[in-house]
Amino acid sequence: MIIIQPSGGLCNRMRVINSAYLLAQKKNCKLLVLWKMCDELNCPFEELFLPPKEFRIINFKNNFNIKKLFYQFSAKQRFQNEDIENNKTDGVLHTDFFNRLSSSCYIFTWEHFYPANDYHLFVPTASLTKRIDAIAKDFGEHAVGVHIRRTDNTWAIANSKSDEFSVAIRKELEQFPDAKFYIATDDITEEERLRKEFGNAIVSNTSKTLARDSVEGMHDALIDLFCLSKTKKIFGSFYSSFTDIAADMRGIEKIVVGKTVE
Repeated sequence: MIIIQPSGGLCNRMRVINSAYLLAQKKNCKLLVLWKMCDELNCPFEELFLPPKEFRIINFKNNFNIKKLFYQFSAKQRFQNEDIENNKTDGVLHTDFFNRLSSSCYIFTWEHFYPANDYHLFVPTASLTKRIDAIAKDFGEHAVGVHIRRTDNTWAIANSKSDEFSVAIRKELEQFPDAKFYIATDDITEEERLRKEFGNAIVSNTSKTLARDSVEGMHDALIDLFCLSKTKKIFGSFYSSFTDIAADMRGIEKIVVGKTVE
């Protein structure tokens, strides 16, 4: 059994689970996901997604949870994030490391280790799907997603400036005057600024909670992610897994706003 404990926010966890699912398939064994509820994602898996057929979930809050400890320490091999970082290149596990992996191993990581753009494992709950569809019905013929990452992401703040998003939207409107722009951001002042500048061209989840340490906040994060994925292309933030996955989910165009750092 492959036992994966994905860490980080929603999108990092989705990438990790996708990687672990491919690993389990390659090893021809079952997959168990240990889903920790914590400040950065304080919500059970089943509050976000329909229960998957492809793997089993154990939700827990405390690292001393008996079930979590049992599976972690009964595994024949145990690996931490550093092990995954040191044994992959371009998001793919090194062959020698893969060959050394037992069919009974525990992995704790926020790194993806197999490229996977198929997100069929993650289907929002019925109530969240209803909310997503209600927002998306206002997208019109030409909808563009806009993801502005702020708070603690210093890379995004430094390289994807607020005025550069305005420039990108303005240029899009010159070509598509009836375009709508779905705004997903963790800084409400960014949304307010764009709504003031572009008026009815802006669409958003207007009643969202930003705190990720609540179930409601995680519901709204998922709604933002799936609404972005329903647009034709995304103006995204530098070094943001949220931008990346929103585009990857349906293979839509991703334009990272701002300068590129080598």
